[in-house]
Amino acid sequence: MTDYKATLNLPATDFPMKAGLPQREPETLKYWNGIGLYQKLRKIGKGRPTFILHDGPPYANGNIHIGHAVNKIIKDIIVRSKTLSGYDAPYVPGWDCHGLPIEHKVEITHGKNLPADKTRELCRAYAAEQVEGQKADFIRLGVLGEWDNPYKTMDYANEAGEIRALAEMVRKGFVFKGLKPVNWCFDCGSALAEAEVEYADKQSMTIDVAFPSAEDDKLAAAFGLEALPKKAYIVIWTTTPWTIPANQALNVHPEFDYALVDVGDKLLLLAEELVESCLKRYSLEGKVIATAKGEALELIAFNHPFYDRRSPIYLADYVELGAGTGIVHSAPAYGEDDFRSCKRYGMTNDDILSPVQSNGVYVESLPFFGGQFIWKANPAIVEKLREVGCLMASENITHSYMHCWRHKTPLIYRATAQWFVGMDKQPVEGGTLRERALAGIEQTQFVPAWGQARLHGMIAGRPDWCISRQRTWGVPIPFFLHKESGELHPRTVELMEEVAQRVEQAGIEAWFKLDAAELLGNEAAQYEKIADTLDVWFDSGTTHWHVLRGSHQLGHDQGPVADLYLEGSDQHRGWFHSSLLTGCAIDDHPPYKALLTHGFTVDENGRKMSKSLGNVIAPQQVTDTLGADILRLWVSATDYSGEMAVSQQILQRSADSYRRIRNTARFLLSNLNGFDPERHLLASEDMIAIDRWAVDRALLLQHELEEAYNEYRFWNVYQKVHNFCVHELGGFYLDIIKDRQYTTGTDSRARRSCQTAMFHIAEALVRWIAPILAFTAEEIWQYLPGKRNESVMLNTWYDQLTELPADTELDRAFWDQVMAVKAAVNKELENQRNAKTIGGNLQAEITLFVDGPLSAVLKKLGEDLRFILITSRVEVATFDEAPDEAVESEVAGLKLLVRKSGSTKCARCWHHRDDVGVDPNHPEICGRCVSNVFGNGEVRRYA
Repeated sequence: MTDYKATLNLPATDFPMKAGLPQREPETLKYWNGIGLYQKLRKIGKGRPTFILHDGPPYANGNIHIGHAVNKIIKDIIVRSKTLSGYDAPYVPGWDCHGLPIEHKVEITHGKNLPADKTRELCRAYAAEQVEGQKADFIRLGVLGEWDNPYKTMDYANEAGEIRALAEMVRKGFVFKGLKPVNWCFDCGSALAEAEVEYADKQSMTIDVAFPSAEDDKLAAAFGLEALPKKAYIVIWTTTPWTIPANQALNVHPEFDYALVDVGDKLLLLAEELVESCLKRYSLEGKVIATAKGEALELIAFNHPFYDRRSPIYLADYVELGAGTGIVHSAPAYGEDDFRSCKRYGMTNDDILSPVQSNGVYVESLPFFGGQFIWKANPAIVEKLREVGCLMASENITHSYMHCWRHKTPLIYRATAQWFVGMDKQPVEGGTLRERALAGIEQTQFVPAWGQARLHGMIAGRPDWCISRQRTWGVPIPFFLHKESGELHPRTVELMEEVAQRVEQAGIEAWFKLDAAELLGNEAAQYEKIADTLDVWFDSGTTHWHVLRGSHQLGHDQGPVADLYLEGSDQHRGWFHSSLLTGCAIDDHPPYKALLTHGFTVDENGRKMSKSLGNVIAPQQVTDTLGADILRLWVSATDYSGEMAVSQQILQRSADSYRRIRNTARFLLSNLNGFDPERHLLASEDMIAIDRWAVDRALLLQHELEEAYNEYRFWNVYQKVHNFCVHELGGFYLDIIKDRQYTTGTDSRARRSCQTAMFHIAEALVRWIAPILAFTAEEIWQYLPGKRNESVMLNTWYDQLTELPADTELDRAFWDQVMAVKAAVNKELENQRNAKTIGGNLQAEITLFVDGPLSAVLKKLGEDLRFILITSRVEVATFDEAPDEAVESEVAGLKLLVRKSGSTKCARCWHHRDDVGVDPNHPEICGRCVSNVFGNGEVRRYA
């Protein structure tokens, strides 16, 4: 038998079938670094419209985890897709470097009670080391960025810029010193930001406490009685006995009904709705003798159970009926609602009792409990209440309670003198910060849309922002306070600039080493230099000022406005929040045009990642075993608007999908063997119909992908590209053109037409996947034929895809019908193969019984129809000619009859044809193959 293999145009490429990503990806990173890819992107971006994605800084502490990887990969997908869309899209990565966690780490490593300057030195060195470790892991993920010049909040210029941002807010009248309850950690010895608070179960002692009436006549009148028949007590319920010594008021809801209940030896004042449950808890029986609305009880005074002072009733809407007595005891130093309520009724800062010190110990002067730690004092307070006859009930409960995120210890609200950014404080000019921020939220695009209501609710209800901390490793609040009046120096803003200039040269250490006389001269003796540092959320929250406007000069004509901030959903109360407030305070608008929020990672069962559960997926492990592109593909395929499930099994499925895309690219490359686009590329009008359709289909898909990228729907990009590879290409087009590609003349129109289509598709495909499969796209780029620049990222979306003419006979609808028929035929051929009727598709001959417009479609293709259906013969008959054994298909009005061919198999193309051997010089091959090898070649019109 003659070997006709040499006469076929068989596929050939050096592009590897096996990806070997863990080994190849580091080589690609070296290549990008070697050609200076990021710098080249900045050079070609000059003059383009800009797109600024501002990096929310991860904290410089510990190895990156899967959540970090998700965040950075999504950012990289966006930056790359915007670059391909024709934008100049720089990406400056950043790090948050100050704050307690780093200080705590230094404490653990080097011990406590180090000199402050030594602590700062060690913190700076530790943060720098952590940045380098995290940077290497981010780069390994394929994230393109200005890694040689990232921003760090501890860079001297950024520390100085932060001081200048604070100065702006001082100048505009947003900053003030005040006494307010803030989250306080005894272990930190400092206030905590909201984002530094977590919740965990805590066991607490609950108590019901009776406060004796101090104004019996007013109480009787409120209930419509001439006099009280016996001694009356108002009863409160609390889970914090330690706050009873600081009680200064009682709260009732103005619209609730309250009852006086006779329990024998006394009267109890309780919410009417809770009388039954309270009496049961007290093991008492009683009778309601009168009721009154809460508003009637306003300002009636009761005596403190064991101190000689009175507690008046204040009305408060925050009182609830879910548990307790319907009356809330108010200790304004230890509760936000309590504080606001008491202030509303005229209580001054000097009036507020605050007996708990920063370490959680009562002041020595507090009667009965002085010098005791509050948690340990609880039993003693309960005993004192029992002693004076005012304890109605007590029990232990377990409930969710706020804890320090670092020390895992319970927190309290504690009123301390701190520096605040006022939400409702009238600034020098313009609206309040709350008004500005709420208006800014309305101007901002949110992805997903629900983020807008979430952030709006947080801003609408938030208290003033406590920006001061009592820590060592942080940007200072460089204020001088008058020792007698406590007022800020009248030249504060000017002095802050002088401090900023020193910090710019020597870092925050310059402030702590500063002698006040250097700036204040003879006034120094009259002023105190404060030691407070700024909340770390102020650090990152002002990066729009000291990075976008400052160190890296990014932004738009209208100021330091980023097109996009992108972080996890927790940042509605973190970075999104603090950036919004500082941006609106300084520039009167948010520092971003849009906010994108992604969810947290969980395992395949929806459980949080935890070392104890053994379900942690380390990104370093994934890159070492599967490759970063598999991780990137998983991120793109997952709807980030909710929780993002990941496991080894899920990643393996991503690897399977990756192989399909890679194999499609390899098929295209291998069949572009010998194709030189400068010499062989056909004009659209010269291409065969199905090839024109394939290019048109790629164009339609590209429009869809551009829209999905622009709307940050990366899972749609993944689905559409994967489906295109599986269905339109793998299941239809590429399957059909194999015969033409392999068997027609090397330089024939038939072959060059399909090569032209594959070249266009490959050029488009490599760009489509470049934002997601960054390494693989670069690898494909190097194997594509034709002259090209150094990287796929130095290009934009492919612009040589052509649309089918509007008047074309074989339009999109035509090919949709053909695809449907082919799918039905494939299904029946598979049934026949399984039944052993035929061995392979080319052993089949098929008759299609069809009527109506579909008949005209199929007949239009003529002899080319068999190449589309990949059978040796196809006949088209009318529907009513179908014999009983014909199979009805899923396509309406189509029946099929498959039979095994009785013709001889061609040794070259494997089709079973009657004309095999008709040419005596070539007895083993069909007439078509004789023409393709030795003659003028066959003519293909449609397929």
